[in-house]
Amino acid sequence: MRYVSTRQQSPSVTGSQAIIYGIAPDGGLYVPESIPAVDVAFIRALCGMDYRHRAAAVLGLYLDEFSEEELDGITAASYAANFDSPAVAPLHILDDDTAVLELWHGPTCAFKDMALQIMPRLLTASLRKNGEERTVSILVATSGDTGKAALEGFRDVPGTRIMVFYPRDGVSQVQKLQMATQEGANVNVTAVDGNFDDAQTGVKRIFADRDFEKVLDGRGYFLSSANSINWGRLAPQIAYYFSAYCDWVNAGLVQMGESVDFCVPTGNFGDILAGWYAKRMGLPVGRLICASNENNVLADFIAEGVYDKNRPFHLTSSPSMDILVSSNLERLLFCLTGDGARVRGYMRALTSSGRYDVGEDLRRAVQAEFTGGWCSDRACREEIGRLWQEQGYLMDTHTAVASRVLDDLRAREGVRRPCVVLSTASPFKFGGAVLSALGVVTDETGPALVDELAALTGIGAPAPLAGLGKKQVRFTEWVAVADMEKAVSAFLS
Repeated sequence: MRYVSTRQQSPSVTGSQAIIYGIAPDGGLYVPESIPAVDVAFIRALCGMDYRHRAAAVLGLYLDEFSEEELDGITAASYAANFDSPAVAPLHILDDDTAVLELWHGPTCAFKDMALQIMPRLLTASLRKNGEERTVSILVATSGDTGKAALEGFRDVPGTRIMVFYPRDGVSQVQKLQMATQEGANVNVTAVDGNFDDAQTGVKRIFADRDFEKVLDGRGYFLSSANSINWGRLAPQIAYYFSAYCDWVNAGLVQMGESVDFCVPTGNFGDILAGWYAKRMGLPVGRLICASNENNVLADFIAEGVYDKNRPFHLTSSPSMDILVSSNLERLLFCLTGDGARVRGYMRALTSSGRYDVGEDLRRAVQAEFTGGWCSDRACREEIGRLWQEQGYLMDTHTAVASRVLDDLRAREGVRRPCVVLSTASPFKFGGAVLSALGVVTDETGPALVDELAALTGIGAPAPLAGLGKKQVRFTEWVAVADMEKAVSAFLS
């Protein structure tokens, strides 16, 4: 299978090359030339497999350079004892028509592990297939969870180095400590004096600097990305939509072929876009519900067809969604239009004026695939408290955003269709906000919040978070956005 740029000004590449390069030379994102189709027999076969084999089967449809044996080995190594659940991504059924897909049982307790535990293995295998001898330097902008998951995934992987930028005051204390204490000889973590969009824009600018690319090439390095702009990050996420559907069918609460909605808390649009690919492949997905926090640029876009980042930026209790520039939306726009020139125009307008209008036809096409909604921080806290009181189920702030958006949608429509809520992080990663939602006022900070939440609920904290306070802090530096390239140059000197 070949991959093309969303801006159609770069040559097509193989899947392994798309993973190596991360972003196309023209600044676009790689997408498959065609979306593979599956039938009921394929899904029924997945129902009899464990998560590792399900993931290998789905990935094999997109990465035809990799043998079945090769992908089985990669998924077996990626989803092993590093996950604290044998199911890897267990489906927790709340009632007859609501289930929660828990994607946070990996080593960093966030859904990013589902892709970033496998991506380093896909990347190193891709490097071998293409005879690349230079060291790949992974450059990441994070709103919280991607950074730690990427650092953990690439830690001490031969032939790689990784540098993560995060907004100085835009992540939770636990997220910051997870990154600042990261182990590994090939890693670097640097804060940025700005928000996530500043960090993400800075990283994209570095990727686009051809003079800097030549400098790094002379040093034996080339840049790639572990953000969801890299197809190697997005493709593994498609698998857990199939897995969730199979688990619900296996539970006997959904009939094979029956449509299921998915409600996804998302800021950068990659997580929900993976669900769109699954739907286009033939998975019986009804609606894809895009759940936003108070930074509701995506919800407004779906409703109005106008993407406008010119709005107040809110620091919320769901910081991984505090994003106003959603990179993966570019992939959807290209897939729905097939017009690289049109996409280039949207991206130029976003850069120059901060907004673009896709017009009536494309707005309707988006609305045929997605429903948008958002909730306030207050509503998010109320949802955490409600689920705990009514069902004894504890969720983090991001998952609560999705749960509340789903409840509000059902209340407006008066209909309850089967729906899976994607749970993107352990509640212990956001202990302060969760405790507040449960009515607890505390002076504790950081790792102490993990212990307090465990004591209050009687739920054991995940091991990676329970021992966080005892780890040595290694990274404390910060830079201005304008100095990000200098920081990368120093790291790769």
